[in-house]
Amino acid sequence: MLSSHRLRVLREVFRTGSIAGAARTLRLSPSAVSHQLSRLEEEAGVGLVERGAQSLRLTAAGRRLATRAQEVLDLIEAAEKDLLAQARADAGQLRIGFFASSGYRLLPLALSAFAARHPAVDLDLVEGQPHELMPDLERGALDVLVVFEHALDPWRPPEGVEITSLLEEPQLLVLPPGHPAGRNARVRLAELADEPWITTYGTDTPVSVLERASALEGFSPRIRCRSDHYEVTLGLVRAGLGVALVPSLGVHGATGVQVCRVEGPRLYRRIGAAVRPTNPNPALRSFLDYLLDAAGRLRGATG
Repeated sequence: MLSSHRLRVLREVFRTGSIAGAARTLRLSPSAVSHQLSRLEEEAGVGLVERGAQSLRLTAAGRRLATRAQEVLDLIEAAEKDLLAQARADAGQLRIGFFASSGYRLLPLALSAFAARHPAVDLDLVEGQPHELMPDLERGALDVLVVFEHALDPWRPPEGVEITSLLEEPQLLVLPPGHPAGRNARVRLAELADEPWITTYGTDTPVSVLERASALEGFSPRIRCRSDHYEVTLGLVRAGLGVALVPSLGVHGATGVQVCRVEGPRLYRRIGAAVRPTNPNPALRSFLDYLLDAAGRLRGATG
């Protein structure tokens, strides 16, 4: 493999027209320049210079390689600049995976503050379920993944992935307008055992959190529809087609429905940020700080 250092020597010999000129530019001795040229000829396997008693000139192969050397060195310089940018928290790229309801408030709060402070960081956002995007985090296609874990459906992160806890959010009961249960601050799920339900799919199983919670309350819910999109869930509840359990992030700003707390065990989910602790991206640590700050603001707003 050709040495980039020796290619730089060859380029300067070509540019200045002499070993002495290259030595002055590179701050080397003429003998060191001559030695580097000899070593480069050994690496290339072809003669690059013709040495005369009082002069030196490049062969056709030497001139061709000197031209190519400039192209190679330009690429190396560009790569070094990219690495320098990546070494600074206010430049480079940050690739973020997130689930849909974290994109309603949590992620926008964090990103608006982060982008204002680091406008040169290129943000690449990917929406999807945490279990779908986790392989991308593991192989380095994502820098951070916003994840959730239901208390009734816990999971362990893969080896090499760490979770920074952000907040816990309750599951809230969402009812159509005028539903009599909406007059109560808290409702037990069993009181709504005969209602049609709008629920989600399971995180990575066919069983949703509603079904797990209902089993603890002694009944099996009558499920009318399953959707992982809370806008769909809220729209169906608003139309009177059922009742639903929705995490607080998914309910924020909803109109035309009644919302109340659920009386029951462990009906909440934990939100966290999954990262690879070996990830050297300097923008990552700064973003995590903004994400933690946004989570704190949401906790304060919801009590």
